[in-house]
Amino acid sequence: MSLYCIADLHLSLGTDKPMDVFNGWVDYTERILKNWNNIVRQEDTVVVAGDISWAMKIEECFADFDFINNRLNGTKILLKGNHDYWWGTKKKIDKYLKDNNFDKIKILFNNSYKVGNYNICGTRGWNLEIDSAEDEKILNRELGRLRLSLDSSDKEGETIVFLHYPPIFGTQYCKGIFDIFKDYNVKKCYYGHLHGQKIIRYSFNGEYEGIKLRLISTDSVAFTPVLIG
Repeated sequence: MSLYCIADLHLSLGTDKPMDVFNGWVDYTERILKNWNNIVRQEDTVVVAGDISWAMKIEECFADFDFINNRLNGTKILLKGNHDYWWGTKKKIDKYLKDNNFDKIKILFNNSYKVGNYNICGTRGWNLEIDSAEDEKILNRELGRLRLSLDSSDKEGETIVFLHYPPIFGTQYCKGIFDIFKDYNVKKCYYGHLHGQKIIRYSFNGEYEGIKLRLISTDSVAFTPVLIG
């Protein structure tokens, strides 16, 4: 059993917002399907760190969830992204998944999962350009959710955090997130959100304050899940 991750699938099988119009995204759904199933086995797990579907309501997610559940190998753990407008409470999403027999999808939201020797934790995060009191409120809420996720883990094995927003963006970094990493002895973090030229200009891949960071947005990893272990 292996653990993989990727972010920003941006599926639009049930809505009319294809990513093919952007440079490098031609036939992206088929590329994801081919590359994913070439390496991921049914017994493996893949964490998808946000921006999963362009659907506005969960009822519009059926085609995208059907693709994720039934056409992509492995168990999928989904994390909220900034474009996942369909996202509601975990209870509501879990019910929708159960009602539609999407039994290979799990939701990471104020909780954690054990996969082999790994503790899978995370939250969406937020934009590091704090321009208003509302931005600060949202960021503090996300920090609380990250702590809830980490507190729910069993503390045995290696803890890995997944975020949608980057904890470092160019010359900016989120002190609150890194303080939590240190409090919980987190050594690895994977994140998404950045595309195109922003990958080159703003992404950080490497070690920062003892934490290994890696960008896993779909176009930054050649539309292929990244092996963690």
